[in-house]
Amino acid sequence: MSSGDEDRQSQLAREHKERQAQRAAAESSKGRRNTYIGAGVAVVVVAGGIFAATTLVNKDPGQRVSAESTPSASASTSPEASPTPELSSLPKKTGKVTCTYKKDTADVPKKYVGMPGPRPDMKLKTMTVSTNHGNIVIDVDPAATPCSVNSMAFLAKKNFYNNTKCHRLVTPETAGLFLLQCGDPLAKADGKNPTDGQGTAGYVYGDEAVGSIPYTRGVVFLTQPLDAAGQNSSQFAISLSDENAQIEGAYSVLGMVRSGLEIIEEVAKKGVIVNDQDIVGDGGSTAPKDPIIIKKVTLK
Repeated sequence: MSSGDEDRQSQLAREHKERQAQRAAAESSKGRRNTYIGAGVAVVVVAGGIFAATTLVNKDPGQRVSAESTPSASASTSPEASPTPELSSLPKKTGKVTCTYKKDTADVPKKYVGMPGPRPDMKLKTMTVSTNHGNIVIDVDPAATPCSVNSMAFLAKKNFYNNTKCHRLVTPETAGLFLLQCGDPLAKADGKNPTDGQGTAGYVYGDEAVGSIPYTRGVVFLTQPLDAAGQNSSQFAISLSDENAQIEGAYSVLGMVRSGLEIIEEVAKKGVIVNDQDIVGDGGSTAPKDPIIIKKVTLK
C-alpha cells in the first residue's frame, strides 16, 4: 500500500470517528429518538445497517444507502415461522386497574394537552386512524393493555393526532423491516426537520404486553427508545410484514389492524425521503414521499 493510500485511509478513519462523536453529542444534548426499533440477528451484517441484535442506527451517513439496503439474515425468515398472532392471545389483567402517567422530563419536542385519568375505559374495542388516504381500523383490547388504550383514547379526544404526519416509513429496501411509524405531533416528515421522531405528548407511562406476541403483519405497538422502559407516549408503529418478528425491544402491543394495511402498502410503493439532517444519523425519519397525514383518531 502506498503512503498516499495510507494517509487517505487514516483521514477517512478520523472523519468517521469525528462524525460519530458529533452525533453522540447531538443525541445526548437533544434527547433520544423514539424510533430505535432493533432487529435481532445472529451475526453482524454491516457496520452501518442492522447489526447484532441492536438497532437500525447508521452512524455514517456516507454509507446509508449501501448499508441500509442490505437485509439481515433474520430478515429473510419465512412468514411460516411466525404465524399471525391473535389479539385474544394477549394475557388479560384481572381486578381493578389503575394507570400511572408521569411528566416527560426528556429534552425533546412536546405537545402537552394534559394527562389521562387513572381509570381506563374497559369497553373500548376499536381505534380508527382516519388519514388522507383512507381509514386504518385497529382492534384494541383494554383488558390486555388498559393503560395504553386509555392513553390513546385520551389523546384522541383532545384532537392530539389531528393533522399530524407519519414521520417514518421503513421498507425492506431501506432497513430490512417494513413498518409505518406515527404519533410525533411536531414531525414535518419533509426530509429536513432534524428532530422528526423525537416528539411526545409530554408524559410517559409503563409497558404492557411486551413480548406477548411477535410484531408480525398487522400488529400495532407503541414505540420508545431502544433499551428504554416505561417511556411510552404518543408514538406508535404498524407492522407490515411477518418478517418483523425479528424486532427486539420493549414495545407494548396496542392492537391488531382489522383493515387498511393496503393503504400503507400503496404509499410505500412510491418510496421514502431520507432525512440527511437527522441529528442522530439513524435514518429514523425516512418519511413516505407521498405523505400519510392523520386527520383524526377515534376510539369507541
